[in-house]
Amino acid sequence: MILEMNNIEKHFGSLEVLRDISFGVDSGEVVSIIGPSGSGKSTLLRCATFLETIDGGEILYMGQKAAHTDISGNAVYVPQHELRKFRGYCGLVFQQFNLFPHYSILKNITDAPVHVQGRSRDEAEETAMELLGTMGIADKAKSYPAQLSGGQQQRVAIARALAMKPEILFFDEPTSALDPELTGEVLKVIRQLAEEKMTMVVVTHEMPFAKAVSNRVIFMDGGVIVEQGDPREVFDNPKEERTKQFLRVFER
Repeated sequence: MILEMNNIEKHFGSLEVLRDISFGVDSGEVVSIIGPSGSGKSTLLRCATFLETIDGGEILYMGQKAAHTDISGNAVYVPQHELRKFRGYCGLVFQQFNLFPHYSILKNITDAPVHVQGRSRDEAEETAMELLGTMGIADKAKSYPAQLSGGQQQRVAIARALAMKPEILFFDEPTSALDPELTGEVLKVIRQLAEEKMTMVVVTHEMPFAKAVSNRVIFMDGGVIVEQGDPREVFDNPKEERTKQFLRVFER
């Protein structure tokens, strides 16, 4: 199993954002996380990718513990030099692209492999050009983010994450900042990655996409997992009343 998150707790002051969240992701699996705004989906991804620290529970990558709860009930992480290894297992694609505006597209993709992973610039650039070719935007290598459409910028962001060669890729509502036409461009790329058996966790409001591409769907609300299972079961025959209420909105 690539990722295990067990009994995850997260608070912001007195606000309980995640409560007893447990799920795992196998190699080659696509898991979609759906739910209303404010249900804790993005926070869960930020905890999984170590951008936020958990307050309880445990996180394992490749069967190794990155964080656990000690006997005092506090979350304890491995030392920083070990945590770098765990960070290398995962990549995250944000909803707002988060590209460096003053870097060319090529430099946006090659900077981390060269400076974080110590790969040669030639190797990093070769990988970047291959990825840009896959994304259909190899001709944009010397351009800057402001010269690209939103859909093109998001494809660069996906290429940047893939350039680090992660074991698992997380998407945090990757199409929420895009219009419908550009949304289709990005979803096509994610479908292609799914066909190539890239391990992915996708937070999305694109219900037809989640149903078609996922191996498993998780419905969250109020910081808990309300229901999870096979996409056809969750979408066509939800067991929980809260899931039914949420999905009714998308049937209109």
